[in-house]
Amino acid sequence: MINRFQKIVGFDRSMALASSALTALVPLAVLSGAVLGSEAADRVIDRYGLTGEGAEAVRAVFSAGGTSTSAGVFGIAFLALSALSFARATQRLFEQTWELRPLSVRNTRNGLWWILALSCYTAVIGWLYVVLDVGRLGLLAAVCEVPVTSAFLLWSGRLLSAKRLSRPVLLPFAVTAAVLAAAYSVCATVYLPRLFNSYVSRYGSAGAVLGVITALFGAMLVIVVSAAIGREVRDELMRIREGRRPSEDEVRRQWDSIVEQTRSRWRRVRKQS
Repeated sequence: MINRFQKIVGFDRSMALASSALTALVPLAVLSGAVLGSEAADRVIDRYGLTGEGAEAVRAVFSAGGTSTSAGVFGIAFLALSALSFARATQRLFEQTWELRPLSVRNTRNGLWWILALSCYTAVIGWLYVVLDVGRLGLLAAVCEVPVTSAFLLWSGRLLSAKRLSRPVLLPFAVTAAVLAAAYSVCATVYLPRLFNSYVSRYGSAGAVLGVITALFGAMLVIVVSAAIGREVRDELMRIREGRRPSEDEVRRQWDSIVEQTRSRWRRVRKQS
């Protein structure tokens, strides 16, 4: 799994996804708030229990310029381009993890369908946490989130890969990502209020943006790690089914290679610091 994560440059891929998500989801949240008559900032504040300066900074990020963003050709064009960029970044994750030929803009139609489905999925998850808000951590909502997220990620992999990945191939990834995403959501409920307040006290309103992208990076890291785990689990299941087992020497060589790569990265980090 570690080798697969390194092969797809996992940390860089997570940051690319988080950056694309930031430029896509914030305008989408502002636009949906203007259309539906609900404030995205209030939903975020209520979801994570933000108070004081942290809540005000989030309200400034999601509410400022909401009317001008939702109106006009430029705002709509920017929203469409940023959302498509996020869809293509997610598409590249599937292509790199499962070593598929890149489709790039040729898969734009599927990307548009995925964006619409992502909006519906986000609304459903938000509804779960509103209706099932039992306890501070929202454990019941997190448990109910798992099957919804599994189904959405399974469908996403099929759509963004242009049906080149089958459901059995994607199933280990979808289940792993759903479980880890639910666990991350519970942890974020505890950690994010402190994170936002810390960033806002240091950097002012810009700290809210740093807090949002940090939270998105954590979520995207969960997805990337799950993709690497899902690919390796599926490959291992296929090897077991076919009766192919690696020799002890091969396992030892792979382990020594992983240890050496990890040590090399650690030495490089120590030198830079």
